Amino acid sequence: MAATCPKCNGKLKITDWRPNCPHCNVNMVYYGMEERLLLDADKAEAEHAVFQKRIDRLKTAFAGSKLSIARIVFSVLPLFTVILPLGKIAFQAPYISESSTINAIALYNMISKADFGALISLLSSPVLGKTFILFVLSLVTLVLSLLMVLVRLVLLMLSASPKGRQRNYTFNCFALLFAAASAVTFTLFAGNASAIFPSVISGSVGFGAYIYFALLAASFAIDVMVFQKRIEVVYKDTFVGGIPSAEYFQLVESGVPLADIRKEMEKRTAEREEAERLAAEQAALQEQQEQAAVTV
Repeated sequence: MAATCPKCNGKLKITDWRPNCPHCNVNMVYYGMEERLLLDADKAEAEHAVFQKRIDRLKTAFAGSKLSIARIVFSVLPLFTVILPLGKIAFQAPYISESSTINAIALYNMISKADFGALISLLSSPVLGKTFILFVLSLVTLVLSLLMVLVRLVLLMLSASPKGRQRNYTFNCFALLFAAASAVTFTLFAGNASAIFPSVISGSVGFGAYIYFALLAASFAIDVMVFQKRIEVVYKDTFVGGIPSAEYFQLVESGVPLADIRKEMEKRTAEREEAERLAAEQAALQEQQEQAAVTV
């Protein structure tokens, strides 16, 4: 397809290598550059306006009130409770007496040193298979609960967004449900193991699990209080070519021609410059009056 001049649409030949159009003599390199620069400036200001709203919501989510700050603290604390004893397993036999505490460190060591072939054989055992499945489920649900806490903590920055309440409540509920499922399945495992090997194997839920569950409940309660308080997001004023960003986006969505938007921008810019000039004159006049009063 043959190239054309951007101004007069005249067809250009291969030999027309000069920057000026052979038909209208306009410089085709710089023609329309001012308009393109204005469009780029409008685009940059529009993108900044959208990004600024996200920053404002982020500030409200993290520091909108004292409750918001407390919510961050209680969202982090459950992650530290996993180093506390979440459960305990004891094994007693003639000449043997061992007990093991279950927490994040023990869980990591257990996984890193596990013989997965032996574990699969144990899961398929007709005697201990169902019991050991309960133990595995308790560990899996514990990891899932911690994952929900971690994801919610990351998404806490979006809690001031339109769907922030539903998102936070969902992850809070899943964290609590998985934590409860972990405690229940571990208790069932301990009961079944004790029934199979009376006075040999015993287990119980540790105090760390209760602290973890209490912190999850407290975090959920503070989350509810934050949303019940309905902290309004304070949006910083942003402009696109002198027009408030909300009004600019409305004009664009309404299909207002770019030429009309440009006229409105020029009008707003002139009004702002006039207001700044009057404010400067007023400030200068006030300063002169103050100096005159001091002289007298």
